[in-house]
Amino acid sequence: MTRVSVIIPTYNRAATLPRAIDSALAQTIDDLEVVVVDDGSTDDTESVLAASEDPRVRPVVHATNQGANAARNTGLEHARGEYVAFLDSDDEWHPEKLERQLAALEERSSDWVGVYCDTGYDLSGADGRLRSAAASVLARLDDEPTREGNDELVGEILADNVQPGAGSTLLVRTDIARETGGFDEDLDRFQDPEFCLRVLEHGKLAYVDEELVVREETGSPPADVVAAASDRYLSAYESEVEHFEEQGYEIRSSHALVLAKQYFAEGRFLRGLWHLRAASVSARTYPGVCWVAGTGIRRRPIPIVVALVLLLVTATLGRRALTR
Repeated sequence: MTRVSVIIPTYNRAATLPRAIDSALAQTIDDLEVVVVDDGSTDDTESVLAASEDPRVRPVVHATNQGANAARNTGLEHARGEYVAFLDSDDEWHPEKLERQLAALEERSSDWVGVYCDTGYDLSGADGRLRSAAASVLARLDDEPTREGNDELVGEILADNVQPGAGSTLLVRTDIARETGGFDEDLDRFQDPEFCLRVLEHGKLAYVDEELVVREETGSPPADVVAAASDRYLSAYESEVEHFEEQGYEIRSSHALVLAKQYFAEGRFLRGLWHLRAASVSARTYPGVCWVAGTGIRRRPIPIVVALVLLLVTATLGRRALTR
């Protein structure tokens, strides 16, 4: 049996796919296969796959586009490895990513069924460097969340305090990934944490405290789609949400913050303010709210009265956050 099956779903990303494949093939472990699921691409993806001469690359093609989650599940069906690791086609791995993760699992009992790692973002240019530096400083303001276990992780994931990033960071036993039923094909957002929550029903997740994945910011679905996915996600785990909110986890308010930022980024400020009133804003998250609000204003100029209200509300939230 192959040790690791790397599953790369892709759709019209011929420009970035070679980099993702190369980063998988460059791993410091050799016992792997790379299952690339072409989800009905209409660009040069077919040519990219045809040009690959490494026998470890196994293309699988969807005749029509079915979505990233369906492509991941197709890859899972074709996987021959003891473990599966998912990699988005616009991301890349550091060479030692799989080796570090396998080592973390080898020293633990069979109760530990998977492992994830930390992620860095490709934020190029002066703007990106500024955002990266700010994020690093603000991250130190937070209490350190629980990052390993199973029941201990559920509340952290639901509250978005921990993001296992199943799409590019997770390594999990193939039999467990199949027992969970794979990724929810009806979710257009929150599919990664939702998948991890079902994995946690079967065992524990370990964590490698290293940035072994480089991700690109490639946008997100429309805010209305994110809102619908949030409702579906939280409804599916309603009892867990109630349980962990009673223990002090801010779950619904964290999702409200995500939605507020999505609507602000689209320039839909009244809708964003409606969600922001229920959001959990901290010293760490407040600058991000201001950032996306500014992005939305640049994208869709608004009446001066609305701008003043937006500035007043965010300033008030900022004062509260900074005095906590």
